[in-house]
Amino acid sequence: MRVAIADGDPEIIEYLGNIVEGQGNIYSGYADGTSLSNALLRDTFDLVILDWNMPGKNGMQVLKWMESAVEDRPPVIMMASRTAKQDISDALNAGADDYITKPEDRNVIAARINALLRRNTGVSAMEKTAQFGNYLLDRIEQTVLFCDKEIALTAKEFELADLMFRNRDRTLSRRYIMETVWRTNAHLATRTLDMHVSRIRSKLVLKPENGFRIFTVFGYGYRLETLGNGR
Repeated sequence: MRVAIADGDPEIIEYLGNIVEGQGNIYSGYADGTSLSNALLRDTFDLVILDWNMPGKNGMQVLKWMESAVEDRPPVIMMASRTAKQDISDALNAGADDYITKPEDRNVIAARINALLRRNTGVSAMEKTAQFGNYLLDRIEQTVLFCDKEIALTAKEFELADLMFRNRDRTLSRRYIMETVWRTNAHLATRTLDMHVSRIRSKLVLKPENGFRIFTVFGYGYRLETLGNGR
């Protein structure tokens, strides 16, 4: 999972980042609302942790902007030193999924982050097997059955296929895919990603007649689209 953390205090970014990484996730830090907004337009995140009082756009401005500007908006945790009930309700009504008052216990923050990531990911990501149309994925054996016929995939091909099926109909940035599957920055070996996408498209026969197709989003990444009998 990838988490965006925006706060004007670099020490808070590092503190929250350590919590996120301690859960096995990846984070990117942003010092102001403007840089976060730019990142949300070009990259994919599973969660945004947003400070109310930031330079540039403040947290409430970013939150309201996200509602209309960000496709497939990720869940948002608003963090602030404000304790007034009206401030909390304003943030939640503006679109925040949770509100954390500073300072807060590390374990409570971790639990709230985990709860939103779990809710956003869904149960299927935790199951041993998952069915998507005529495709059956076994995450223990790392195998794919299509119409009861096993398709041979490498470990990375399976991880990529599983990621795309779990996020079907959601556009994933190249950086998101590279960091999730290869645990590396998207600026490295992007040809590797293109090659693996081409391989799973071919091996899994991802065509409209089989219910799915991989759509290339120029300058951004890829989206596995659900079509007809893929639902």
